[in-house]
Amino acid sequence: MADDASWVAEAMAASVPWVTTAGIRFGAITTESAVATLPDRPEQRNHVGGPHAAVLFGLGETASGAVGLAAFGSTMDRATPLVVRSDIGYVRLAKGPITAEAVLERPAAEVLAELDAGVRPEFTVGVVLTDGEGRETTRMRVVWTLRPHRG
Repeated sequence: MADDASWVAEAMAASVPWVTTAGIRFGAITTESAVATLPDRPEQRNHVGGPHAAVLFGLGETASGAVGLAAFGSTMDRATPLVVRSDIGYVRLAKGPITAEAVLERPAAEVLAELDAGVRPEFTVGVVLTDGEGRETTRMRVVWTLRPHRG
């Protein structure tokens, strides 16, 4: 289910102001994965010269949202995607531009079947962030839900 989701980058920039403020750019996006990048910006650095932890988290969460929107965008008329919880591990100091690769860890069809059955589904997106040299710097898991609209 890797349909074309090139519309997602523009939709994310239009609906999430932080995407533009932070300078996030999107690469390949499908219904199964998404790539987002963040340039090295001095005003977003921490006390040791790398991107602030909040910026890394924001990039990863944004990439996870992009794949969620690609996979479940067709449900927006009946459900709202919301983050339920997340965890993050900082592997090494990030330096330079950062790339986040987000992967849907559960088949979208299963999530949609639960939504269709009246269950509020959850789905997890795994995210790996790497620096400009391709070294892993951060690893995240973001759990989302599709909250059905009320009456």
